[in-house]
Formats: sequence, C-alpha cells, structure tokens
Amino acid sequence: MGKIFQPAQVLALSFLAVMLIGALLLSLPVSTRTGSIPFIDALFTSTSAVCVTGLVVVDTSDYFTLFGQLVILTLIQLGGLGIMTFSSLLLLVAGGRVSVRDRILVEGGFQPFAPKDFRSLIRMVFSYTAAIELAGCLSLFLRFRKALPPLKALYAAVFHSISAFCNAGLSVFKGNLVSYRGDIAVNVTVMLLIILGGLGFFVLHEAARFFSGFREKKKRLSLHGKLALTVTLMLIFLSAGLIYWMEAGKSMASFSGKEKILASFFQTVTARTAGFNTMDLAALGANSALLLIVLMFIGASPGSTGGGVKTTTVGVIFAFMRSKILARNSASLFRRTVPADVIFRAYTLVSLAIGVVLLAAFILLLNQPELSMQAAIFEVVSAFGTVGLSLGITEKLTVLSKGAIILTMYIGRVGPLTFLYAFSRRKPFGQFAYVEENVMVG
Repeated sequence: MGKIFQPAQVLALSFLAVMLIGALLLSLPVSTRTGSIPFIDALFTSTSAVCVTGLVVVDTSDYFTLFGQLVILTLIQLGGLGIMTFSSLLLLVAGGRVSVRDRILVEGGFQPFAPKDFRSLIRMVFSYTAAIELAGCLSLFLRFRKALPPLKALYAAVFHSISAFCNAGLSVFKGNLVSYRGDIAVNVTVMLLIILGGLGFFVLHEAARFFSGFREKKKRLSLHGKLALTVTLMLIFLSAGLIYWMEAGKSMASFSGKEKILASFFQTVTARTAGFNTMDLAALGANSALLLIVLMFIGASPGSTGGGVKTTTVGVIFAFMRSKILARNSASLFRRTVPADVIFRAYTLVSLAIGVVLLAAFILLLNQPELSMQAAIFEVVSAFGTVGLSLGITEKLTVLSKGAIILTMYIGRVGPLTFLYAFSRRKPFGQFAYVEENVMVG
C-alpha cells in the first residue's frame, strides 16, 4: 500500500471514501422522513457536508430525520478539520502510533508553519476548535432558547456552531437564517465563527500569541499571518460597503436600517466559503451577484476550514502585479520578498481553478440550456469555493448537472493542485528539454 499511493492520493481518496460512506448512511430508511432518497441526492448531500459546502437539493430540516442530521453534522466536522487529522487524533487518544504517511498528510495542510512536534499540532487544532465551537454554541443557545424548547435550542445551537466554524452553511432551520436577519446576537456570533474558521489555525495561534497580554515579549506575526488578516479584513469591509451601496434601495429596500447593515456584512462574510443566508439571493442585482462570485472564488485562508483559491493567493498575485507595474525585479509584501516558486504556485492554482469553474459551468449550460449564465456560474463557483450559496437552481439540477457539481465540490475541497498531483502521472516520462524559442504573448 505504501508503495502504491502517494500522500496526495491518500488524501484525495480518503475524502472520496467518506463521501461514499456518508451517502450510504443517508440512503438508509432511518435517515429520511420519507424512508428513501435517490442515491444521487444522498451523494450530493454527503459531498456537500464533507466538502463543507452547504449546497442542498433537499431541505435538511424537513427531509432528514434526527439520525440523518447527525450523520450530516458528523460529516461536516470531519470535512472541516480534515479526515486525516481526525484519524491521527483517534490513534493518539488510543495510544497507537501515527505513521509517517499520516504525519506528512496532516502537516502538509499546515505547511510551511507546521510545528515539529506532531502532537502539539493535533492538540492545537482541536483545542481551538473545541473552544471556539463551544463559545459559539453557548452564545447561540442563549438566543435560540427564547424561541425554542431547551433541547431543540441546544441542538440548533450545536449544529449551527459547528456548521459555521467549519464554513459549511448547512442549517436545520427552514429558510436558513432568514428569520434571524435582524438579530444582532445570531448575526455577530455566526459571522465570528465563520471568520475564525476561515482564517486558519496557525493564523489564530499567531494572533492569540501576538495580542496576548500574558507574555512579556510578543511574538511577531509572520508574513502569512499578516497577509491573511489584511486581505480578510479588506474583503469584509470593502465588500460590505459595496453591498450596502448597491442593494440598500433595491433588494433590501424593505429592511430596517439595522437589518440593512447586518445583511450587508453577513452576506459578505458568508460568501467567503460559509453559505448561510439571511436574505433572498435571487433578488440581488447582477452587480452584487458578480461581487459575491468574486468573494466565493477567493474564499478563506490556507490551513482553515474554508475553500476557494485562498486570500494569500490573491495577495501574492497582487504583489507580483505591483512589482511589474513598479518595474521591480522581485515581489514583496510587508518588507519581505515573496519566493518565485510561491508566485508560480499561486498562478498555477488560479489557472486550474478558472479551468474547473468554466468546464463545470459549460456542462451545466450544455445540459440545462434553460439556466441563465449568471445562475450557472454562481452555482459552480459556490461549489468550487465550498460556499453553498445559490440563486435557487440547486433543486432544479438534473442528474448530470448534480454529478458535475459533486465533482466540483470535491475538487474545491481537496484543492486543484492536490487533485492534479493525486490523479496525474507520478513520474516524468524521461528527462529531456527541447530547444528554447520565443512566443509573442499579450
């Protein structure tokens, strides 16, 4: 086994295996209120949960029983933190030995900042997860108990806290969080959970050490941490302002002033891989839909529970473009030079992502020509960015279209580069190079 599969292949296949197991569990009569569900819908739901996307072809609260919802919740937690990370934790708790392969797979998701002590890495990931999800659960429970019985309020709080921190966007409420559009406590709690989950565990760890008053000498933020925090804050505040400006008198015309502000920030935050919604997205104008597409494509930060091409990737490309405009030989950020291989990786990732999105959108439009291009591209980017927002076409997708979205969610979660490494040629076919010749570009 060790000689057959490479780390990227093990990671890709582990997600695929959990997706199939989840689909089989959701296909059981005990999982649905009707006693049956088409396998393609079960696979779609399982993939959406494992890939922490949030796109749904059936309403989670009405269609699935408590058992089915718990299966979905488990898949969300597994997919959000990483299947290999969970398996390593179980081995450590049981006193077993973690193989070198598993260490490489887990640490690979946090490079180049994974600590040398593997146990401290696992402990850090689960400590932050438990603390943040517990705090979010308590905050949501205090609000939900005002409208729901204690047990239902607790269950809803646990489900939404995990779903928000893992950037999944699945809800057990009919209509998602639309009924809480003007609730400050729910909006702020869910937004904080999404942001913290999307920053990445090492950014959280660095920020905690940097802003902590318990150390005499503060640790400086790394270039990665500074870039992730800066891009995240810029995307949130600039995009929220644009959404408010473009939609306050249109789709949000009937909202109160407080609801307009909350909805503007909420939709901006949730578009970056979470997928909750507090308003009807189909009512948005084309300009706002385009803005959300850009946010979904960018997504969260590396080493987080979110998807997309990542905030730091966009930051690196910006640095490179700026260096060319200023006629500089190297790209720099915060007085640090960005390595050339990082720039190459960023452009490769974005190129692959654009290719995946265009191909999936082409399949949707070819198979269902009645769909508008805006709705199709919105759906595909939402799937690739593991967001879960939709303009209302998910339930209308055919089997082939659902298959295309399932594959897009899968590639978006494992990452285009990991997917490419896992299923491409493992070794180059010969070692040679042809004579160079220039080509006119641009």
